[in-house]
Amino acid sequence: MNVLVVGGAGYIGSHCVRQLSAAGHRAVVLDNLVYGHRAAVEKGVPLHVADLGDENAVTFVLLREKIDVVMHFAAFCYVGESVTDPLKYYRNNVAATIHLLGAMVGAGVRRFVFSSTCATFGVPKKLPISEDAPQAPINPYGQTKLDVENALRALARAKKISFAAFRYFNAAGASEDGSIGEDHDPETHLIPLAFDAATRKRPSLALFGTDYPTPDGTCLRDYVHVDDLSRAHIAVFEKLSEPGAAYFYNLGTGVPSSNREVIRAVEKVTRRKIKVVESPRRPGDPPSLFADSAKARRELGWKVRFPDIESIVASAWKWHRAHPNGFDGR
Repeated sequence: MNVLVVGGAGYIGSHCVRQLSAAGHRAVVLDNLVYGHRAAVEKGVPLHVADLGDENAVTFVLLREKIDVVMHFAAFCYVGESVTDPLKYYRNNVAATIHLLGAMVGAGVRRFVFSSTCATFGVPKKLPISEDAPQAPINPYGQTKLDVENALRALARAKKISFAAFRYFNAAGASEDGSIGEDHDPETHLIPLAFDAATRKRPSLALFGTDYPTPDGTCLRDYVHVDDLSRAHIAVFEKLSEPGAAYFYNLGTGVPSSNREVIRAVEKVTRRKIKVVESPRRPGDPPSLFADSAKARRELGWKVRFPDIESIVASAWKWHRAHPNGFDGR
């Protein structure tokens, strides 16, 4: 199929482009390069530099490239920033996505794969988190994702599109060959921040909260490899041929790792000691989040190839060691 990857120059999108090519599909990237990297786009893959909210530009690409499926990875995703600047998140994550969907409907493109998040669940009352758990976001980022999910439900009921929404837990890792990986500015994710502390790019690593009701007092999170995520998105294509189809899947390993366990894994893989500064809890951080992904395994045949935190960290370290300054300055 011809697949438009919106946000295909970003972290998850660029990995999905590689997996699409490996699966025999033709990927086309649309990205405004605000957070994405031109160098992350696979060689030979068409790159259209445009904003997902530019309905005319998106329509042009959909028609010119004869797109069959659209995959959307172009949301803003900094939780703290969504609290301090909610309009930025509603404009991009909701309003611009509505324009993207409008372009699809106008161009007759009916299949849509959406990058959603476990943040739509807020603080869960039951673990592991299944697809039918109550959704009660505690920040604007999670709310904007839920708003789009609701818009997709309405469009599917009207038979305008068929869609699958994947609710990620903690995406991590890098491509197995080390050619692309995680390069955010600012960086907020624990594993790359731990690498920076291990390589002395930063003097220490802040550990937020050591008094949670967990085995070692730190938060538990479900880390899932970015390539495993990508393969699930491709596996759903065949299910989207039915008009008005609507699917939701949680994606995680189901085996959470604590912040201390992640730090130990980074120290083991890098063979370097990290200076840790214990800090107070951050507001809104739930003690534990991990997925029940049985539905994706059952319906999509999805299998996790990176089941443990050490293998995920090892793949990420291969990228960071070869690209200490990211895509723009090796």
